[in-house]
Amino acid sequence: METTFRWVLITAIAPVAWGTNYFVTHEYLPAGSPLYGAVFRALPAGLLLLCLARRLPRGIWWWRSLLLGVCNMGAFFALIYLASQLLPVSLASTIMSASPLAMTLFAWALLSERPTLPVLVGAAAGLTGVCLMLGAGTTAVDVRGVVASLAAMTMSSCGYVLAKKWGRADGPLATTSWQLIAGGLVLIPFAVVFEGAPPALDLAAVGGFAYVGLIATAVAFTAWFTGLRHLSAATVGLIGLLNPVTGVLLGLTLSGEALTLRQVAGLALVLAGITLSRPRRGSRVEVRTEEPSKVYR
Repeated sequence: METTFRWVLITAIAPVAWGTNYFVTHEYLPAGSPLYGAVFRALPAGLLLLCLARRLPRGIWWWRSLLLGVCNMGAFFALIYLASQLLPVSLASTIMSASPLAMTLFAWALLSERPTLPVLVGAAAGLTGVCLMLGAGTTAVDVRGVVASLAAMTMSSCGYVLAKKWGRADGPLATTSWQLIAGGLVLIPFAVVFEGAPPALDLAAVGGFAYVGLIATAVAFTAWFTGLRHLSAATVGLIGLLNPVTGVLLGLTLSGEALTLRQVAGLALVLAGITLSRPRRGSRVEVRTEEPSKVYR
């Protein structure tokens, strides 16, 4: 159980870092450039991790990296960037609270991971908790931001489960770098066509992209895919609830608002949901991935 708790803590680095990404994008990164914003986030982080991993994809991992790069990185980053610009920080992050249920359903369909009762109860508790944490009285909601956030959640949930299904190649550092580079390269021609020249960046934007690329991308996704190797997809999805929790807390604290009793109760429900999703002593989590001998065919 100590080992399981360690993987939970490592995995939790990712959603906490992603939760801060909403605030940084909303406050410091240039508006109107979601495609270039996604490129600036993905490519530098991917190249950095590739220098550390020093491995290129082989065989089927070329097209797998391309597909996963679009789902988990390229299109996902662009949609999240757009949602972060169009929606309040707390709302943009709260919509992602549906991701545990989406990951559970994709894992059931693609990995034959049947959701257990504790996982279902934990998902329901976590989703309820995040909804409670959403502050009342937000301004008018931009439907485009909601659609972008829902599309990003669905696409990434499917991509994460596919990454788990296909198993390890050369470790999370290498596979993460391949996906980041592929996702960034795919977006470049679309950015040139639809957004023209890259946006001018001031010092705050450069610092924002440095943080987003290094912490909220390189470190976060390495931790996330490490967790997917050692925990069930449903459990990882529930740990992902720390993403909207972090986003909501940042939106509240940095805007000078105080937590209400309802929001405190919501936070308690989220933490209870994550606790319920942890494998119990004596239980065995079956991880269905492809055989190592088939990885490079």
